[in-house]
Amino acid sequence: MQALTIVPILAVLILVHELGHFLAARLFGIRVLEFGIGLPPRLFGMRRGGVLYSINAIPLGGFVRVVGEDSHTLGPDSLQTKPRWQRAVFFGAGAFMNLLLAFVIMMTLVGFRGEPQFHLYVAEVVPDSPAARAGWQPADRIVALDGKPVRDASELVERTERAAGRPLHVTLLRGDERIDTTVVPRENPPPGQGRTGIRVVIEPAARLTVATVQPGSPADLAGLRPGDRLVRVAGYPAEDAAVYFLLIQQHAGKAIEITVERDRQLLTVTIHVPPSTSGETPNLGMTLRPTLVTAPVPLWRIPLEAARQTAIMVIQMVQGLAMLLRGEASLSDLAGPIGMGQLTSELLAISPEPAWVTLGHLAALLSINLAILNLIPFPALDGGRLFFVLIEAIRGRRISPEKEGLIHLIGFAILLTLMFIIAFADIGRLLSGESLLR
Repeated sequence: MQALTIVPILAVLILVHELGHFLAARLFGIRVLEFGIGLPPRLFGMRRGGVLYSINAIPLGGFVRVVGEDSHTLGPDSLQTKPRWQRAVFFGAGAFMNLLLAFVIMMTLVGFRGEPQFHLYVAEVVPDSPAARAGWQPADRIVALDGKPVRDASELVERTERAAGRPLHVTLLRGDERIDTTVVPRENPPPGQGRTGIRVVIEPAARLTVATVQPGSPADLAGLRPGDRLVRVAGYPAEDAAVYFLLIQQHAGKAIEITVERDRQLLTVTIHVPPSTSGETPNLGMTLRPTLVTAPVPLWRIPLEAARQTAIMVIQMVQGLAMLLRGEASLSDLAGPIGMGQLTSELLAISPEPAWVTLGHLAALLSINLAILNLIPFPALDGGRLFFVLIEAIRGRRISPEKEGLIHLIGFAILLTLMFIIAFADIGRLLSGESLLR
């Protein structure tokens, strides 16, 4: 049933997209014949101000029908007789509204949810490396470089690169102990080791709650129960999933103390961690449910942070599309409405966020996806129509409306065929039990 959540999400995204075209048409005096929600056949409609507002049977689309899109009507209120820049704005207005919607969604999420706090950990230290000589250990949290906070792995790499060959003061957090160290990043490190000789992991801050306990497992024998909240692991605050797994791996084959909160009381148990096999994290026989911890964002920063996150999603979407065109990504990764429903269900099942946050992120991502895909210069898409306007501007005269209409008709047929192929692939994925999050 969670998969059906995608239906109202897609309906809103498409409605907003078509609203962009509708508002642009009204702004430039282009007569709107019909504003349709869903795709034909029509169920019912209502006429207001000369516009037919219709509800259609297939709830996965929408359209705005204007005078002149058939290439034959050339009156003053026709799309065909409007200046190039007005036609370009009309064709691009839907994508603009989807980008604006994504920004508004991100502002809402940032404003009400806050922003996650990320922790950067040392996951592995290469023997005889600068980090090893400085005394770094797995599960150490990297807090600051030269007294300045470090937020993510890319910032760590960049600042370490700049410090090659000179002492770099690094502040670590080991359990509750704050440790100041000095490391000298290598100018010519061995291949695959990096300048300091460490591997890092980054993880958002989260409260960890025991979700399930397997009977007869080490966790069960130690007395852990579903609903217990982890407070400390081997003396370290249990502030995210990364430190838990790093410490479990570090104590493979040994006993470890875990403090949990149960019924508002603290309880410390000793668990005998199984030996590690093939370098994998030992299995204690319990699953954890993380609940992300966020920090409030000042009002003045909310639009800036929302714009930053929206821009990141746009860049990632463009990069993903470029990889697909270059053959670096599989066509099996494409998904239609059915696949999006499957994705929604899977995300809701594994996300540590509240459902409204997960669905908000998904809606913003799909809104950006809809905007970018519609701007691809392919016939029948908004980008294809914008491309014809660009050709007209370069040539100084228009391509025959009849020829352009025929090209868009062929493009529309190709798009419909592609939609059916993707739908069959989505159904096949569902029947085989294959996940979209593999």
